[in-house]
Amino acid sequence: MSLPTTDTVVTYPDGATTSTGTVLHVEPLDGGRSGVLLDVTACHPVDAAWPDQPADRGTLTTDRGPQPLVDAVTGGIHDGALHLGDALPVRTGTDGWTFVVAHVVEGAPPAVGEQVRVDVDAGHRAALSAGHTACHLAALALDAALADAWGKPASTDSLGNPAFDALAIQSSRIHTHGSTDVYRVGKSLRRKGFTVAALDDPAAVAARTNAHLARWVAAGGAVRVERTDEALSARRTWVCDLPDGRTDIPCGGTHVRDVADLGAVTVSLAVEDVVGGLELTMQTVVSPGGASAS
Repeated sequence: MSLPTTDTVVTYPDGATTSTGTVLHVEPLDGGRSGVLLDVTACHPVDAAWPDQPADRGTLTTDRGPQPLVDAVTGGIHDGALHLGDALPVRTGTDGWTFVVAHVVEGAPPAVGEQVRVDVDAGHRAALSAGHTACHLAALALDAALADAWGKPASTDSLGNPAFDALAIQSSRIHTHGSTDVYRVGKSLRRKGFTVAALDDPAAVAARTNAHLARWVAAGGAVRVERTDEALSARRTWVCDLPDGRTDIPCGGTHVRDVADLGAVTVSLAVEDVVGGLELTMQTVVSPGGASAS
């Protein structure tokens, strides 16, 4: 079967949870599964290079009825070969590659040329979107809370604070209504001017971070994803209007429409000694009903 020569068109950055597309290719996978490539999809896949937001849940529907999605992953095509998920050796957007969304199904897949409707679980998407927006806000609030911990000038985030998050991040994972971010504080960060003693009292840092978050959520602010075009590999940017200024963070995920939609966002911080430095873990939780939500 021939492979696509253009990127998958993705509609999830605009909030779409349904789409109709044509099957361009079906890739046999292990365990009786198949990767279905469509020309257009509303399904957010997990990105192989930075797998922070999980794949959407949902179904593919043809004239034969609905078929559950068991996964959705990014893939790349180069020199006539398709590389999916962890086998993709380059980042999305690398020149000379075509980037696609593979919808993974079990059993008999739809045929090439068939029309397929994608239906995403809207509730699950909304919960992940809330977690992703809160993750970005928490990172900015943590940067602000640690702004006085730098002994010399450092690169800054979009609000003008030293970019602790960008400089120290090791991993970020979005959950429904929350996220987990892990930071490495070692020699490299100290050479950049960060004072490690600033993390001696993580509860105090969390309290300052939460104060910023409470103020931002109370004020609200429009959230959107800006992009250069609709292709999967197009550059996408998370943009948010906060009381402290407009933010812009490169991001391929999904988000709520307004900061006020989150209800309440709080973080907790834990510090652990590791070889060569410290590991800081930030847990972010969204309470959709506000501070009183259970």
